[in-house]
Amino acid sequence: MKISNFTVVLEQEKDGGFSVSVPSLPGCFSEGDTFEAAISNIREAILLYLEDEKIPQSAGTSFVVPVRVKH
Repeated sequence: MKISNFTVVLEQEKDGGFSVSVPSLPGCFSEGDTFEAAISNIREAILLYLEDEKIPQSAGTSFVVPVRVKH
């Protein structure tokens, strides 16, 4: 099992809840009604993404919330 760290971007939605994306994994995004749910959901989305794709080189820098994923 390998541990990888990803930076995620969380945005609080006007209607409530959070949307979350992973800048280094194009197309990898999720959402949740709470901060905790959004983080849990993006972990699952990252794992699903990694099953199908190779981890790309980082294309830029953004700093929001580091998320650790065991896979």
